[in-house]
Amino acid sequence: MKIFAIGDLHLSTNVEKPMDIFGPGWENHFERICEDWNKKVSENDLVLIPGDISWGMYLEEAQADLDLIAKLKGTKIITRGNHDYWWKSITSVRNALKPNLYALQNDAISFDGVVVCGTRGWAVPEKNFKDEEDEKIYKREVIRLGLGLQAMDKLYKQGDKKIVMIHYPPFNAKMLPSDFTRLCEQYKVDYVVYGHLHGKNCRCKLELVQNGVKYLLTSCDQVNCKLVEVCEV
Repeated sequence: MKIFAIGDLHLSTNVEKPMDIFGPGWENHFERICEDWNKKVSENDLVLIPGDISWGMYLEEAQADLDLIAKLKGTKIITRGNHDYWWKSITSVRNALKPNLYALQNDAISFDGVVVCGTRGWAVPEKNFKDEEDEKIYKREVIRLGLGLQAMDKLYKQGDKKIVMIHYPPFNAKMLPSDFTRLCEQYKVDYVVYGHLHGKNCRCKLELVQNGVKYLLTSCDQVNCKLVEVCEV
């Protein structure tokens, strides 16, 4: 089984939010993703989508986008991004998903040879938080990642790959350690896939290895609308 990842699909079937207004890298972006997806992915493979899935404001608006993803080959796992306003109750989200599409929140899921957990994350400050609300959300997301990692350890079998999905980068622009990276190291995570970063001036590396953890940036415009192969098990 191969594990792939691609983030920030920003689908808009039921809302007026064309992505090509953000530049040529977004032209026909979902068609390009599907073309690459169909070349690479088999029904036995796993695809991770770390957030910013649909521009729908409500689950009813996002449903068509979720169904589009479900029709693609392989098993898919999604986590919430900062623009996934439709993602309210995890129970309602899971009830809306087809059988080959899974949503993670404060928990983990295992397949043969791999265990995956995930959370939205939050912006890591350069030094100190300037806003109390930002700090509050950040600390809450650290707790949520910890819960997911605890669930991962309960599912883990000897030899499994451990993968974390997080929408925001788990470090700041200088790629310094954070509570997110320290947790990943503590639980001996193998891979972290993330998104959120866009544009020509994105300063983050597509691949980065720190203290035994491999971090992969998977925002679709940053990877030319092509799936990133994480590993094979």
